Amino acid sequence: MGAFVISKRYNDEYKFVFTSRKGKVVFTSLSYELKFECEEDIERFKTNMQSANFLKFKSSSGKFYFKLMLGDTHFATSRKYTTSLRLQKGIDEIIKYGSVSEILDFSVNDFIFID
Repeated sequence: MGAFVISKRYNDEYKFVFTSRKGKVVFTSLSYELKFECEEDIERFKTNMQSANFLKFKSSSGKFYFKLMLGDTHFATSRKYTTSLRLQKGIDEIIKYGSVSEILDFSVNDFIFID
């Protein structure tokens, strides 16, 4: 089963990624100023997944990716895939596990191991 992983960007904004069962990033969200906005959007996605659209693109370097749309709003962008088959497998992973995936919060930068 996949997971939504919340983290902080270098500019102190929040983002989340959806990771596959094998731990690979499938897509990355837009930036959020506050963490609760990030959490709310994950829940909104999980409950409204049936209205999600996947717009497929091919980059100038020949890689495949998709933009995830919720209604008319751009929600997230996928990683780059080498083939369209792998792109489709990423989309299938979201459809199969997105609504039941857990949320992991790694946004607090507390170090576990102290010098």
